[in-house]
Amino acid sequence: MVKVPKLKLDSYQPLRDVIFETLRKAIVSGEIKPGERLMEVSLANQMGVSRTPVREAIRRLEAEGLVTMVPRKGTHVSQLTVKDIMDVLEVRTVLDKLATDLAARRIQPAQIKALETVHKQYIACLEKNNIEGAIRKDVEFHDIIYAASGNPRLVTVASSLREHIYRFRVIYMKDNVIAENVLHEHEQILTALKNANNVEASNLAEEHIRNQMETIIKTVKESAGRSE
Repeated sequence: MVKVPKLKLDSYQPLRDVIFETLRKAIVSGEIKPGERLMEVSLANQMGVSRTPVREAIRRLEAEGLVTMVPRKGTHVSQLTVKDIMDVLEVRTVLDKLATDLAARRIQPAQIKALETVHKQYIACLEKNNIEGAIRKDVEFHDIIYAASGNPRLVTVASSLREHIYRFRVIYMKDNVIAENVLHEHEQILTALKNANNVEASNLAEEHIRNQMETIIKTVKESAGRSE
């Protein structure tokens, strides 16, 4: 039976939104794993709520592609396929390359300082073996670069992939060696941004995402092989 985190009730949010965000976070973080079945009655009982807001939350998760509903078979957390990974990360590669190119031309001193701070925090997370914290800092690092691009529409497009990208990050960075590789790649990108070298920065950003794609696909294939 799927175990769900305790609800954090917010008087400013409708219950269905709180349930939706709780389930989405658990799926994206890997706490609820691909292929696991989501049963309305069980979830409602665990959360101490009626089935209606749970049903509404599940429908929203389906709309985001995080769960799959099949008649007579129930609702399951969507599996991560190689095609899914390639589709999302191919788009992300292009977006990151463009965002980093623009950022190298437009980044402000305060944004460079913010990147340096987040980079140091990332290192601190690795030293404490806090992979969850490192993932959050990885997200922040790239968010600053997107903001530095000075293109709000680009930020909006990238945000539409946010949940999927985070889900991939959890797979990618659960290995400490890989997390340290990310550290090295961030250092290279940061140096190129400081030097306002847009060609080098954008090429490094592209390589950074392609490395993720290769590792995630390999991990998913190996996991599928073990489950056969």
